[in-house]
Amino acid sequence: MGGFFGVAARESCLEDLFYGTDYQSHLGTKRGGLATQDVGTYIRFIHNIENAQFRSKFEEDLPRMRGRRGIGVISDYEDQPLLVNSHLGVYAIVTVGVVRNAADLVCQAFKKRTTHFSEMGGGEINPTELVATLINQEATFEDGIRRAQDVIEGSCSMLLLTARGIYAARDRLGRTPVVIGRKEDACAATSETCAFPNLGYEVERYLGPGEIVRLTEEGVEQRRAPGMHMQICSFLWVYYGFPASDYEGINVEVVRNRCGAALARRDNVKVDLVAGIPDSGTGHAIGYANEAGVAYGRPFVKYTPTWPRSFMPQDQAVRDLVARMKLIPIRDLIKGKRVLFCEDSIVRGTQLKDTIRRLYEAGAKEVHMRPACPPLIFGCKFLNFSRSRSEMDLAGRRAIQEVEPGCQGCQAAYVDAASGKFREMVEAIRKRLNLTTLQYQRLEDLVAAIGLPKEKLCTYCWDGAEL
Repeated sequence: MGGFFGVAARESCLEDLFYGTDYQSHLGTKRGGLATQDVGTYIRFIHNIENAQFRSKFEEDLPRMRGRRGIGVISDYEDQPLLVNSHLGVYAIVTVGVVRNAADLVCQAFKKRTTHFSEMGGGEINPTELVATLINQEATFEDGIRRAQDVIEGSCSMLLLTARGIYAARDRLGRTPVVIGRKEDACAATSETCAFPNLGYEVERYLGPGEIVRLTEEGVEQRRAPGMHMQICSFLWVYYGFPASDYEGINVEVVRNRCGAALARRDNVKVDLVAGIPDSGTGHAIGYANEAGVAYGRPFVKYTPTWPRSFMPQDQAVRDLVARMKLIPIRDLIKGKRVLFCEDSIVRGTQLKDTIRRLYEAGAKEVHMRPACPPLIFGCKFLNFSRSRSEMDLAGRRAIQEVEPGCQGCQAAYVDAASGKFREMVEAIRKRLNLTTLQYQRLEDLVAAIGLPKEKLCTYCWDGAEL
């Protein structure tokens, strides 16, 4: 999915920029980048971070950078930041999101006969360059950002490092967060509030949907008011977000504890141990164990020094390898036990199936699974949430095809957790994974755990609902 950090300081911004960008690393996949601006001079570095941590790749670059303003990004796959020279002036840009209608926007740009794209990767146009092209078609940065937000299908939040300051803009429906922080001598914008505490920042405010602000060393100036409608991604609290981060003032770990407690209140299974698939399942499991009054344990521990999050690699075989190698079973906590695992979600189920097999091999008597969200039935159209090539990669969709072969457009009938079709789908997933029992979170319980009105949350991947 990616994350960014930008800072405008009265003195050097480098230390805050370096560490603030590093705190986005749990969101990233392949690229990291930094850019600074000092008296009209821009300095930029981009590195591949697939096989090395962000800090190890950039620490040697810092002595060559300077400036009071800078932006950094952890990117899904494209090189960022980009340096752009246009009629608006020279600027650097980073983006987070996905442009689903990129091909159409490129065709429209080519019709003007004055546009070209130079940042290519794998034969594809860099989406951040496409966003810059849209911005450059207008007379001001504000109008250009507004244009990009209005025409992009998907989502796009961004930072622009300019001679006038740093423009921070949240995507049109607020699917991804942008948060402003302040301290005595600096102002910052971030995707993740976990970047703020150790750098001395206090959250000043959360940008609203489509809102544009400009950051300078002196503070924050609103350049476009927020829109009325918000559809922030619920999965940020379920899985993507770091436990120490807040979105819309609501902490991730607190929500996960509430999700686990909600699962326990609807459950009556007898087990010896409650555990979480590390790391994102841990908060849910703690909430479940506390509510159910069952012992919490760690029959799997994650080896963190060298293995990334398993959703990151593009290749399924590599994802499976990462998931298997990073989780180490503790047989003494598994053998002869009835174990209940909380997991953030079941996306494809391929990695989870291997984990369950290993539990039985370690001597588990029973294995129960409690995902913290409903079955994923619809592929996300708004973020780079999953590396799945097709909706049919989703465990829920495959199960629907098993229950109702040839199903076309029938998915909505499987959304209602009280329906027979829903129960048939869940049973098909349970059998495929070889679980003793499988019980999903209800959508209304997830919404209540987050604490925002449902109309402000994007729940499309579970119920197909769009604004």
